[in-house]
Amino acid sequence: MNLNKKTVKDIELQGKKVVMRVDFNVPLKDGKVADDTRIRAALPTIKYILENGASLTLLTHLGRPKGERKPEFSVKPAADYLAELLGKEVKFADDCVGEAVVAEAKALKPGEIMCCENTRYHKEEDMKPKGDADKEAAQKAFAAELAKLGDVYVNDAFGTAHRAHASTAIITEFMPKENCVAGFLLDKEIKYLGQAVSNPERPFVAIIGGAKVSGKLEVMVSLMEKVDTILIGGGMAYTFYKAMGKQIGNSLCENDLVDTAKKIMAKAEAKGVNFMLPTDNLEADAFSNDATIKEVGMDIDEGFLALDIGPKTAEAYAEEVLKAKTVVWNGPMGCFEMPNFAKGTMTVCQAVADSDSVSIIGGGDSVAAVNQSGLAGKMSHISTGGGASLEFLEGKALPGVCALADA
Repeated sequence: MNLNKKTVKDIELQGKKVVMRVDFNVPLKDGKVADDTRIRAALPTIKYILENGASLTLLTHLGRPKGERKPEFSVKPAADYLAELLGKEVKFADDCVGEAVVAEAKALKPGEIMCCENTRYHKEEDMKPKGDADKEAAQKAFAAELAKLGDVYVNDAFGTAHRAHASTAIITEFMPKENCVAGFLLDKEIKYLGQAVSNPERPFVAIIGGAKVSGKLEVMVSLMEKVDTILIGGGMAYTFYKAMGKQIGNSLCENDLVDTAKKIMAKAEAKGVNFMLPTDNLEADAFSNDATIKEVGMDIDEGFLALDIGPKTAEAYAEEVLKAKTVVWNGPMGCFEMPNFAKGTMTVCQAVADSDSVSIIGGGDSVAAVNQSGLAGKMSHISTGGGASLEFLEGKALPGVCALADA
């Protein structure tokens, strides 16, 4: 995958009709935007396009309406919120394809902006043809309709770059290749993650947490070829404990992956990777902030479940992080949403903030933890795409990136 892609700065925008894929897949509460991180992340590219004499039509999905028009998945609240941030009108089209929408897009004057309704109201957006010729034809036809909205395509939706959807990749087949470019956010993601994968400054430390080994299996195997140290936390640690013959009580465990966990530890040893597991834990008699909590070693008591790494582990992990020059973090160390089980994650978070490293935070829970800590500004890069950043770190080609013009 060539990571050197043309960006919005590499093309003439004056008088152009730009269609841009953004990731406004934001949480809504009572019909209002509950977290504006992704909308704000797209602002630099949006403003640049509008200030350089182009008109702009935005495409995005929101949630999983599965090809049906469902009001609770309307993009309208995000469009209204964007208008507030820009301090100007954001027109709204109640569909993303069709003659009426194309006419609205073509009528936009330089500096004007319109947001289209949810691309996933159409099942063709993410059809996953898998060799089905009819589905493939339907998806291509839908992408061709989307392409009628502009003469320049900008992808700034890293969060969906790992999907070969109509609006993220296939649309480029129906526009001049040289006019298909990356926005500033996508470009930044490619550069930071690309550097971590291809040429990291050492020591290179990966912090892998979260509930399950299964979701992070490929990235752990891939990172084993690149990192010096892997720090394991979260619920996934106890599948490794089981593989080591430890008592795990009622802690999370993927029994079908115990053998895989053994192989991962053996591979780390063979590669000379420092593979660190928690040496102490906070266990609780219930999944509750008000539970009875005990500090224990590597054996969890019967009737208890581990919900956070212990203070000795947090300190040891912080020491490793402070020595690092590159840090990739995906997944919290414990159930940080509950204050009594947030200390492990917050200690690691503080160490990443204090370290003299290029720090890359990926994955929704890690990002939420960093935001909760108030230390987001101290991180080098906070990725907007959990799944996309994982696949990138695994070394997979991302269709939304591959589809763009090479620089």
